[in-house]
Amino acid sequence: MNLFIIRCINLLKIIAGYLVSRITKRAVHRGNPVAVSIEPNNTCNLRCPECPAGMKELTRPGGFMSPALFHAAIDQLSPHLSYLTLYFQGEPYMSKHLFDFIAYARSKKIFVATSTNGHFLDEASVRQTIDTGLNKLIVSLDGADQASYESYRKGGNFEKVVSGIRLLVREKKRLKKTTPEIVLQCLVLKSNEHQMNEIRNLAKDMGVDKLEFKTAQFNDYQNGNPLMPENPKYSRYRRHHGKVTRFTPKNRMSDSCFRMWSSCVITWDGKVVPCCFDKDANHLLGDLAKQSFLEIWNGKPYRDFRNKILKNRKSIGICQNCSQNF
Repeated sequence: MNLFIIRCINLLKIIAGYLVSRITKRAVHRGNPVAVSIEPNNTCNLRCPECPAGMKELTRPGGFMSPALFHAAIDQLSPHLSYLTLYFQGEPYMSKHLFDFIAYARSKKIFVATSTNGHFLDEASVRQTIDTGLNKLIVSLDGADQASYESYRKGGNFEKVVSGIRLLVREKKRLKKTTPEIVLQCLVLKSNEHQMNEIRNLAKDMGVDKLEFKTAQFNDYQNGNPLMPENPKYSRYRRHHGKVTRFTPKNRMSDSCFRMWSSCVITWDGKVVPCCFDKDANHLLGDLAKQSFLEIWNGKPYRDFRNKILKNRKSIGICQNCSQNF
């Protein structure tokens, strides 16, 4: 059967099961994930204050995924998998196997995206990035100069990132390639919200394909954070005035989450967890070192977690700071 048809049928199964589950408040699941995040490594060269990997605050072990584990995971996930994000915690370009991972997933006709802080975009990595057929590369640049940039990207070099992006754009044009789509992503923070026009101009000057302004997640948001932007449009949190100013997520959380039916995250050592908000893998649903993916995906721990989402999502810690509401 045609791969496109296989993936369409799989998606329809997932949607049907999800809709029935929302109506009955009982987890009904058919089909395999259409999107998965796989973590090449959970180490990073920067020390961003809200990132547990950068701040060395992850309680789970650090390490790098092996090619054998990655290939085994992809073999089990295809042909139903349509979208692969090669990123969870850490800086993917620190993995010596990243380009092998991209090439292998692309050989299965899977759309592949990854995200980087841009410090490893030199001539060799730029050429490999293009040659492997990576579909999308997100490069984080949270400021228009070194001062605003390093207020969050601790240990980062603004000019080095800009130089790497320009090199990637130039090489992509020279080779007359349409991929990867180069997305410049900027977390809107108090330190850079006054520079948004400058960042737009910089993105245009560098020649990236797309610029995205993204709201920032804060771990301890209730009492505010010095990095929270003043403009409420660019904040995930609502400010409540009183004797003490308090903040709550804007998201009106419903007892549902399509991600639990359509996607998952796999850590560098093969642990399967619900989503990208479970940074410490506290909600372990299975281990690819001990089980097949389908055993995990259709197993009791996953079913119990989906049922908990349908009954009382607010009781789940990782959901309380989530922007997903479908």
